[in-house]
Amino acid sequence: MRTHHQWITRAETPADIPAIRAVTLAAFDTAAEADLVDALRADACWIEGLSLVSTDEHGALAGHALLTRCHIGDRAALCLAPVSVLPARQRTGAGSAAVRAALAAAAALGEHHVVVLGHPAYYPRFGFERASAHGIRVGFEVPDEALMALTLDDAQPLPAGTVRYPAPFGS
Repeated sequence: MRTHHQWITRAETPADIPAIRAVTLAAFDTAAEADLVDALRADACWIEGLSLVSTDEHGALAGHALLTRCHIGDRAALCLAPVSVLPARQRTGAGSAAVRAALAAAAALGEHHVVVLGHPAYYPRFGFERASAHGIRVGFEVPDEALMALTLDDAQPLPAGTVRYPAPFGS
């Protein structure tokens, strides 16, 4: 049985980089997402303070959520990817804690819009909605319900347009 913890969230530090890679490798079937995190960290799309981790009370890293610069049309936005949780810590709130912390950090930095390509049953809990309802699309085939968007500021409605991801995404 998995229990819910009170996760501690914070921005990544240089000392966290190996643990973030280990969590990401454990969370996915291939190294592609871990390699993506490393490539994003080295790219101009990286925004300091928007790589968030969740740790237990002993400081053991359990989850990670990353926001990097993308664009919706010509408007600056953020993309949430990847979100990783150690398999043994999944369904304990570690991922949700990291995502909520990342979105709060983005809002505190004055960011307005976030897109995610992910599981349509998971991301709506954070306020994400189907992107196509706002005229947001990507330039490759994805299930319509998997592309979602969120505004962090109700005074800034989501812009319509095609999402342009940073180069490390390869899209």
